[in-house]
Amino acid sequence: MPIRNYKPTSPGRRDASGFTFEEITKKKPEKRLLVTKKKRAGRNRSGRISIRHRGGGNKRRIRIIDFKRDKDGVPGRVAAIEYDPGRSSRIALIFYADGEKRYIVAPDGLGVDDQILAAADAPISNGNTLPLSAIPTGTLVHNVELQPGRGGQMGRSAGSGIQVMAKDGNYVLLRLPSGEMRQVLERCKATIGTVGNPEHKQVKLGKAGRKRHRRRRPQVRGSAMNPNDHPHGGGEGKAPIGMPGPKTPWGKPALGFRTRRNKRTGKFIVRRRGQGRR
Repeated sequence: MPIRNYKPTSPGRRDASGFTFEEITKKKPEKRLLVTKKKRAGRNRSGRISIRHRGGGNKRRIRIIDFKRDKDGVPGRVAAIEYDPGRSSRIALIFYADGEKRYIVAPDGLGVDDQILAAADAPISNGNTLPLSAIPTGTLVHNVELQPGRGGQMGRSAGSGIQVMAKDGNYVLLRLPSGEMRQVLERCKATIGTVGNPEHKQVKLGKAGRKRHRRRRPQVRGSAMNPNDHPHGGGEGKAPIGMPGPKTPWGKPALGFRTRRNKRTGKFIVRRRGQGRR
């Protein structure tokens, strides 16, 4: 999808870019597939801020996406490609043969009137969903399940593609976009192809206002704070960190410090991201 560079009609427009939305074929979403999202400003159920630097922004309505793809054996037709404000990828409106309508994450190259199918014997074509056991080695997939029947959890953002590397017993070895190698049960489903809108990361916002529209509030540098607010704060003028490695506001190591401690699923990770890559 082409990227549009705006003319520098104002300082905020200079060096800013956006999408042309040429692939969008329908502007108004399906009302029955919408849910109103309440603004929480990064707060949990107790009212405390659990995610910093969130708040404000434009109103958005969530599109109900079919990540499970459990319409087994029912063929579907792509009726439209739509914009979803809640995700980086585009979504496709599917009209199934039994009359039901659903949204799915639009794979790259999927167009209007294309046919899709979710079945164990479905052909290996763009947009079809199959168990990993039925997908040939070397195929790029997305919307991959971690547990059978739970719905796709990996490979859902714009441009993501997961490669099927090998099959060993009841598990299939996958290579994630981060370089991580992970084993997943062969009964888990995956969709053929990569996620569309691969140029998502090439867009330059150009001004802070576009970031605020996305519910992102300003972030203050730790070195600009006082010592009682951040470990990096204090000192006369600009001062170095003055400690072994950067810290979070709560004194924990940052930038590369691994926090994953899940022994139950850690055994399925064959190679962690960043290891063995050149």
